[in-house]
Amino acid sequence: MEIKEPVRILMYSHDTYGLGHIRRSLAIAQSVTSIPANVLIVTGSPLVGRFVIPEGIDFVRVPGMIKITNEEYTPLSMKLPSSHVLSIRENIILATAKSFHPHFFIVDKAPLGLKKEVQPTLEWIRSEYPDCTTVLGLRDIMDSSEETIREWREKNIYEAMESLYDEIWIYGVREFYDPVKEYQIPPSVAKKLYFTGYIPRYVPSYREIERVKESVLVRRASGSRSKAHLPIVLVTAGGGGDGYPIFDTFLRAFEKDSSESARFSAVLVTGPFLSAKTFKDIKRRASRLGWKTIRFYRFMEALIAASSFVVSMGGYNTICEIFTLKKPALIVPRCVPREEQLIRAKVLCEHGFCDYIPPESFSPEVLKEKILSFLNHNPINSAKFDTFPFTAFQLIQDRIRHHLIEKELL
Repeated sequence: MEIKEPVRILMYSHDTYGLGHIRRSLAIAQSVTSIPANVLIVTGSPLVGRFVIPEGIDFVRVPGMIKITNEEYTPLSMKLPSSHVLSIRENIILATAKSFHPHFFIVDKAPLGLKKEVQPTLEWIRSEYPDCTTVLGLRDIMDSSEETIREWREKNIYEAMESLYDEIWIYGVREFYDPVKEYQIPPSVAKKLYFTGYIPRYVPSYREIERVKESVLVRRASGSRSKAHLPIVLVTAGGGGDGYPIFDTFLRAFEKDSSESARFSAVLVTGPFLSAKTFKDIKRRASRLGWKTIRFYRFMEALIAASSFVVSMGGYNTICEIFTLKKPALIVPRCVPREEQLIRAKVLCEHGFCDYIPPESFSPEVLKEKILSFLNHNPINSAKFDTFPFTAFQLIQDRIRHHLIEKELL
């Protein structure tokens, strides 16, 4: 059955911290363009233009906000009161929806948006444009049970899910983590839930991987020996705003004994939100060990594929990239301001997909022991990743087609 016209899909990604939300939105957007669809992403990410934007996808950039705490935000660059910038964002989102007339409006993670900025758009759709299907997309784990329940009750999120959304997509599997139980989701909302499985990522070609190896590997200071034959340890911290402890601990683990650092090549991708001063310090220290430091790498899939082992924080998107490419990983989860990374690391470790270091045990000695253990024994069986539930794209497309049939557009 052919679609009468390209589907119009509007996506919202508030993006106040890191790179995860926009990366997830772009992955979903690219997958649904095959329906076919035109996808417009409303985002606050200051870096969206640095990603490769495929045909059929475009974005509307709203003024950026920076997350200070779970409840406090400040303008990224505009010298205006936060309330003023939030009002601008809110009006842009609503105006975009009214002009674009989407068949679907998919909201990422925040049911009402940043400081309820997407609520007027959802209410307009409900009252004036009911032909639009509203979808809330949630990652596999939000936060601890206690904190999520408290926040959702205080912000009337349960009511918003019931009254403003047609469906809720959980980008995970219930067998790993059950939000209905953990977050006390009422039956009236639970009936709207669809567990999509995880979101896979692009798998680079052999040629792409080899190009990355040539571009990021460096010779030792003496220049006497290429490191191309050595295993590559990739250290990454997503956006990097809170990634300094990982890079500092990793470097301290090997700075005292450079002979052990000679056993492998290392590439440190700090993320664009690490301060310039800190980046220079990390780069200087890594260079002494013959290692490469990069602030932002737009083709992380190829860099992960080129690596032998990954040391990473436990963000949803980085995990999906690592597991798509079947790479053994050591997860160093953060637990502030949310515990979702720690919970995810525990869950995935229990299922045998990775190893992790609890925050209270994270030290140069423990990190060094874990890395050297992998280099000596390679304990992770990459074939196990064949069983990982990367089913999100198919289910999302199925749900969209279901609603297109109901709307008689298919």
